[in-house]
Amino acid sequence: MLNTTIKSQVGRLWDKFWSGGISNPLSAIEQISYLLFMKRLDELDKKKQLDSEFTGEGYMSIFAGENEQMKWSFFKQREGGEMLTHVQTKVFPFLKTLGAEGSSFAKHMSNAVFIISKPSLLVEAVGIIDEIFNEISKQESEGQGFQDTQGDLYEYLLSEITSAGKLGQFRTPRHIIQLICELVDPKLGDTICDPACGTGGFLLGAYQHILTAFTSKEHLQMDENGLTRGTLGDKLTDDRQWTLLKEKTFYGYDMDETMVRIGLMNLMMHGLTNPNISQKDTLSKKYDEDNTFDVVMANPPFKGSIDKGDINESLSLPTTKTELLFINRIIKSLKVGGRAGVIVPDGVLFGSSNAHKMARKMLLNDCELQGVISMPSGVFKPYAGVSTAILVFVKGGETEKVWFYDMKSDGYSLDDKRTKLKDSDLPDIVTRWQTRKDQTENNRKSQFFYVEKQLIEDNNFDLSINRYKEMEYEEVKYEDPKVIIEKIETLEQEIVAGLSDLKNL
Repeated sequence: MLNTTIKSQVGRLWDKFWSGGISNPLSAIEQISYLLFMKRLDELDKKKQLDSEFTGEGYMSIFAGENEQMKWSFFKQREGGEMLTHVQTKVFPFLKTLGAEGSSFAKHMSNAVFIISKPSLLVEAVGIIDEIFNEISKQESEGQGFQDTQGDLYEYLLSEITSAGKLGQFRTPRHIIQLICELVDPKLGDTICDPACGTGGFLLGAYQHILTAFTSKEHLQMDENGLTRGTLGDKLTDDRQWTLLKEKTFYGYDMDETMVRIGLMNLMMHGLTNPNISQKDTLSKKYDEDNTFDVVMANPPFKGSIDKGDINESLSLPTTKTELLFINRIIKSLKVGGRAGVIVPDGVLFGSSNAHKMARKMLLNDCELQGVISMPSGVFKPYAGVSTAILVFVKGGETEKVWFYDMKSDGYSLDDKRTKLKDSDLPDIVTRWQTRKDQTENNRKSQFFYVEKQLIEDNNFDLSINRYKEMEYEEVKYEDPKVIIEKIETLEQEIVAGLSDLKNL
């Protein structure tokens, strides 16, 4: 986790951009991303050179020859005006050439623009970013490297995009992404997609989940949410495995090209050299990736709508509501046997419209709906207070029974501050999920239980946990009314006597 020093430095960075005339949060994060990318490239290059010297293996630096002047460590020493001109005319054009020819990065960076126009803003931003990385190095030297502090930094920056409802999007908290990865369990060799990827959080979570599976036990750590994590991937010993993982595993789509660029840089800064992220509305007629992916994980936009004439003909639900159409889209995008973990607003679970019922029938009849994890309404605060649930399902087959879990705590307070708490249901959810087939008792008064498909059908295909959870009421025994009246009379007499004493005084 980020310490207060880094968070304070990030706050200063935002203030500088605001006062420097870049007040749109999406524009600011895009420009900050470019600077972080420049800094990160220099840091990675230094590390690779040191590693090559240690191992004796050759390494060709991307900053070789004339490109030496593109390094962060080179241009940060320049005076303000000279630095700005150098970055505008040399470093930024160089940055746009880094992706392989024909790659998503090269395509979407081709029309990217560096809009910082004040030398003072660039100098101050470069200085603050250097301070942040120095603090990160300090944290990592104290043994916190496994937390991927640089990833935490980027996510903290990205969280500013959605504050106060900017963009109308809700960033999925990292620990919820980790939970969904544990439930869906993406594996090496799977093709993994997020049809509304935003900044790439689910794709990054899936990448780190696979790395954890291929990290030796001695290098695994328990994170602050009680979930096991390892980022080394030392059991991946074949270069072909790394190529498969980094170049042919992860696919993301988003409508907004700026978000696509941010997502690309986010994944590249985490080691995915050639991410497959494209600008595309996956609900529209332009999308044609049906029966393609082994895994889909997503947190699609809530309460949105799309023009009826733009909806892809393959989507059969009679609605323009995006939260329902995305269920249809995800099912269509999966291969038969493919699995999904999707966050939906509670309304999807019990809505009475024809489209709501049809969506739930799809989940139960065209898929094996394996689990519904109900989440408390504060999980997306401070951005939104909407109640949500995680749906886990496999395309094909038919549902026999559905496993429900009533999450009470995600490990953080459910107010706007989202303070870290000691207790969290996340480790219990993972354990119960992995052993659910061995579950012998089925007490619907407990926090987790099964519900037979027939019972769900009898309840109008309702998937809300409150429909099936049996509440346990404790009988309260009251005293005989005569005894209560006597006690009231005694109290009244004491009050009258007390008032009399006060009058005498």
